[in-house]
Amino acid sequence: MVRRVAVIGAGVGGLASIKCCLDEGLEPTCFERSEDIGGLWRYTDSMDGGRVSVYRSVITNTSKEMSCFSDFPCPEDFPSFLPHGLLLEYFRMYAQHFDLLRHIRFKMTAVSVRRRPDFATSGQWEVVTETNGIQESHVFDAVMVCTGHYQEPYLPLASFPGISTCFKGQYLHSQEYKDVEAFRGKRVLVVGIGNTGGDLSVELSRVAAKVFLSARRSTWVFSRVSDHGFPFDMVSTTRFNHFLDWLLPSALTRRIRFRKFNSWFNHANYGLASTKSSNFKVIINEELPFCLLSGTVVLKTNVKEFTESSAIFEDGTTEENIDVVLFATGYIFSFPFLEESVRSLFDDNRSLYKCIFPPQLEKPTLAIIGLVQLTGSVMVGTEMQARWVTGIFAGRNKLPPIRRMIADVLKKKPPIKRNPSERENLKMSFISYTDEIALCAGVKPNVLRLLLTDPRLALAIFFGPCTPYQYRLVGRGKWRGARNAILTQWQRTLKPLRTRVVDDSSSDFSSWCWMCLLALPVVLTAGFLLSKKTHPGWSLQVGLQL
Repeated sequence: MVRRVAVIGAGVGGLASIKCCLDEGLEPTCFERSEDIGGLWRYTDSMDGGRVSVYRSVITNTSKEMSCFSDFPCPEDFPSFLPHGLLLEYFRMYAQHFDLLRHIRFKMTAVSVRRRPDFATSGQWEVVTETNGIQESHVFDAVMVCTGHYQEPYLPLASFPGISTCFKGQYLHSQEYKDVEAFRGKRVLVVGIGNTGGDLSVELSRVAAKVFLSARRSTWVFSRVSDHGFPFDMVSTTRFNHFLDWLLPSALTRRIRFRKFNSWFNHANYGLASTKSSNFKVIINEELPFCLLSGTVVLKTNVKEFTESSAIFEDGTTEENIDVVLFATGYIFSFPFLEESVRSLFDDNRSLYKCIFPPQLEKPTLAIIGLVQLTGSVMVGTEMQARWVTGIFAGRNKLPPIRRMIADVLKKKPPIKRNPSERENLKMSFISYTDEIALCAGVKPNVLRLLLTDPRLALAIFFGPCTPYQYRLVGRGKWRGARNAILTQWQRTLKPLRTRVVDDSSSDFSSWCWMCLLALPVVLTAGFLLSKKTHPGWSLQVGLQL
């Protein structure tokens, strides 16, 4: 019987895990090595103990309605996309509201997590912590590791001949970047065109003499501001769009997606991507296209080698007088505090059952929370993981036999081992993954049933944004405010913009309702098709899940 649970880390995953433990009647103790909550999102000027934090100017890529905890909406006066300071403030509000801080032991580092000798029968763990040089041993019935996947910088110097032997300038990883001052007036080469590489290139272009951005492969760029000025993720991440992705051939959906990207600007003209690209990534950046158009950022191919003061690229071009090379090459995850025999059971998140449980353990009392990258907010996926895991610890949810879990892992594991910095190894569909875990936890919304009992809500769920409140409508942890939160999510999105109100009678919200009513047959058709796929033969059940 699990009772005492150790939670490692007080970031997003740690806070959600503490709260979910309390909801299930468990006794959580959280160990946080720093002096405050927030994890990655707590900005500091220094790099105390190698701790990873965001840089000073960072703003969230996912909107507040799509990223909040499922039973605690962000304040309506908060902007849709939050600077790190406001997001940390929201975390503090959440911790205070649910009285989580009293379960956190700050400045206590978990140095060892090992199975006890009787683990096969008890499932217990010995956790050794250290504070001020003094170690202390604890025994817990279960452990939730909430350190995320931004742990150790990935710095592939061996892939760039000359960088450590010939190059006389400075090179550093983006983990060390805090603000622009150290780069003023310099010629900077940014290596890597992920979200971080794009952001830093734009920011540095305002003060640097020149910024070069090196990209290894095709990259599609889109804006957080979508059609009609709404947050992109609220418009695109819907169950209706998810259904279309399932229904239409993948070649067609890719073509539609590429055309959408190119409707903003032609990516081929900028050297970013081609519609013929098979290996590509997608980043969020509103300003990068203008920086390329204005020449303040120059896009380059992959670096072939470095000399004393220049970079030679694979296309044969050379850029001279490079002062600084900034590697935005991502992170690798490691769990040095876990005993080697446990750590060796998984080399990435796809070696874990549902990206959470090492399936080979005799007892499912170790959960890795937040080691997943989704096409939407990882915060929502992390909270869903914590809800399911704590339900298992409490004995309310069950895992399949070890043999079936291992088979499921092998079936879903990618056949090719990718570069450690490439997040595709972690990235999964937001709705698919969150629904999968919600189904296991018994909290997945049933659109067809709602269509019979609450049509307005059903249409908002199917055609509107897949906000986290949907997972509080049914099952354990059901929240009475979930329905209202869903029906008022657009008002909260627009509220911070209403600082100067103008009359526009054409934007009548009722038109959206009429559109949903006209699309009612689509919902019924989707339910029928999915039921046929899920249950061969005839099976249009009231319990069908979309």
